[in-house]
Amino acid sequence: MTATVHSLPRKAAPSLQPLMALVADGMNSVNAVILDRMQSRIPLIPALAGHLIAGGGKRMRPMLTLASASLLGYGGSRHYKLAATVEFIHTATLLHDDVVDGSDMRRGKKTANIVYGNPATVLVGDFLFSRSFELMVEDGSLKVLRILSNASAVIAEGEVDQLVAQRQIETSEERYLAIINAKTAALFAAACRIAAVVAERSDEDEMALDAYGRNLGIAFQLADDAIDYDSDASEMGKDQGDDFREGKMTLPVILAYARGTEEERAFWRAAIAGDRNGDEDLAHAVALIRRHDAVNATRERARHYAARAIDAIARFPDGAAKAAMTEAAEFAVARRF
Repeated sequence: MTATVHSLPRKAAPSLQPLMALVADGMNSVNAVILDRMQSRIPLIPALAGHLIAGGGKRMRPMLTLASASLLGYGGSRHYKLAATVEFIHTATLLHDDVVDGSDMRRGKKTANIVYGNPATVLVGDFLFSRSFELMVEDGSLKVLRILSNASAVIAEGEVDQLVAQRQIETSEERYLAIINAKTAALFAAACRIAAVVAERSDEDEMALDAYGRNLGIAFQLADDAIDYDSDASEMGKDQGDDFREGKMTLPVILAYARGTEEERAFWRAAIAGDRNGDEDLAHAVALIRRHDAVNATRERARHYAARAIDAIARFPDGAAKAAMTEAAEFAVARRF
């Protein structure tokens, strides 16, 4: 007896394309708001802000605001300004982060602080924060204002907490997850949650979208952690090993240190303290991380949070928005950049 064996088609790698297609028209309106509100009578402000805003970022957060509104069937236009608000908050934090970290590259080109200097970069970040609050006030919802202003404060707390944890080799996985929940996931959560507010949906729907965004944000950051030790600069659009040289305790390092021998731990203590951060040291760090499967373990944790994000929107009807948001969560983990 014989049988013909047919190969099942391989599922294509997850992509952001469905999400981008879903919100394409709305993003035109969001981008118009961004372009209008980054203007100033001081030419340096739009020049510096535009250096980053036009720099090819994914615009994940504002897209999630629009996608969440689509998931809820919202037919109004308030979410366009609010999505721009979310992007301004994110851009402001990136400008400040690059100054704090002394970064040279972002999205494949020189950072604003390298081109324009630290003082101007910090001040333009402040300008964008101020613009974001103007947009919140214009929306007129105290609940939206409370959600986004709280997210801004939590992000700042997370960044300070990460600064305190920098070069602290004993940073635990639990502490690190708390840091990224604040500095990254809080804005993802707020970006999704505000759509339920403008759509006047139930508290349950609101918190489901908050959970989707929060878990997606954690997955997204954990994937970033993995990418820093698993990709080269051309893939990442930044210098490979930035986290290592800055002494940041990200999850691959935390896991490799926990699983390492005493000799390996001695290396990590010196490296995170800043005493061993040359190219050879980075190569050795990557080898140790691979030896202990720390990148794969980090990605596995990211997959766990992505699955939680997908579960959080199970309550909503099937359709293009739900499918796109599901694939966005899968993409957050599978991406290489």
